[in-house]
Amino acid sequence: MSQTDLDERRRVLLTGGSVFDGTGAPPQRADVLIVGGLIAGVGEGFDADDVLDVSGQTLLPGLIDCHVHVMMTGIDMWVWQQAPFSLMFYEAARNLRRTLEAGVTTVRDAAGADYGVKRALETGLIPGPRLLISIAMLSQTGGHGDGHLLSGCDIPPFHSHPGAPDGIVDGADQVRFKVRELIRARADWIKIATTGGVLSEDDLHCTQLRDDELFEVAAEAAAARVDVMAHAHAAAGIKAAIKHGARSIEHAVYLDDETIDLMRSHGTWLVPTLLAPVAIVEQVGAGAMLSADSVRKAREVAEVHASALRRAYDAGVRIAMGTDMGVGVHGENLRELDLMQRAGMPATSVAHAATGSAAELLRLDHEIGFLKEGLVADLTLVEGDIDDLSGIGDRVTAVMQSGRIVHRRVPAG
Repeated sequence: MSQTDLDERRRVLLTGGSVFDGTGAPPQRADVLIVGGLIAGVGEGFDADDVLDVSGQTLLPGLIDCHVHVMMTGIDMWVWQQAPFSLMFYEAARNLRRTLEAGVTTVRDAAGADYGVKRALETGLIPGPRLLISIAMLSQTGGHGDGHLLSGCDIPPFHSHPGAPDGIVDGADQVRFKVRELIRARADWIKIATTGGVLSEDDLHCTQLRDDELFEVAAEAAAARVDVMAHAHAAAGIKAAIKHGARSIEHAVYLDDETIDLMRSHGTWLVPTLLAPVAIVEQVGAGAMLSADSVRKAREVAEVHASALRRAYDAGVRIAMGTDMGVGVHGENLRELDLMQRAGMPATSVAHAATGSAAELLRLDHEIGFLKEGLVADLTLVEGDIDDLSGIGDRVTAVMQSGRIVHRRVPAG
């Protein structure tokens, strides 16, 4: 049965599979009834117009990736310098399609995508996941978002244009204006950098943006009723972001006990992106051009990142899945799940981080993230169980978005 066969007025039943409902509870044998793009029931004994046999498969809520860069395709600085301006929009369309086909039905873009990309998805002009945008990352001069090189050249991670203002700010007044400018451009989230980064020419352990600047970020974001996400690797920058109201910390590699306690007490989410440094090292090994310092930092982060996640998980910090795709290869998002399990998280906790917990972080848990009556019928179907998450990306059999089959794996041979 194809997606065109699933009339939205018909009662469609997925039967014979196991259901992971997004809460973190172990999968249970159950059927899922879909009507009009919504989940009409999870259980047994439903009448249906169309029946899909999903025996031997696990049904999960459509997976959610809370940290991607859909306008970014790889880390090779030479490629960035040579690419025509408009090429990134066409690459974004491909990146979004691959992400959806991987089983990810919702993403939060962590800088790069503008409202035009979001509208293209909303109107069905291009296929892809539901998209939340931050547009640009607020960074101080010389900070993580500043692509200025000692040669005098500038290599910004994304070209600024009318739909995507530049994010460099210095001083409270500039911060206030820039947050308002991003809100005007329809940003769903405000992203800030409070430490250096792997791909930038700064120190991972340095703190960036001062208290008066962070205060303005928090005040303006709150006034516009949007949340703040913070790129931060080291403890001091993480603490500063938490104290000024950041809802999620991205990466958080160098966590001390005080920082973990602060995250837990404030209810701050951790979006670890374990795959990012691994992907950087892989691409450099395949010939990508990157500075020696960035390669060194990527290797350093890859060695300690998993232990930071495990300590945060053991302490009860809330965790949501994010990959930093764009740094890595779009469509390989589910590799992150394997890395999270290897770091010491149980498989059901990892799946929760990619479904219900991620939906709660994004304040979309009233719509998605769980398989329960009344929510949008976004589903990812996986062959077998989810006890072992290694290679799970290769076991995605079908993806449903609002009750429609938008991707189905073609059998080998």
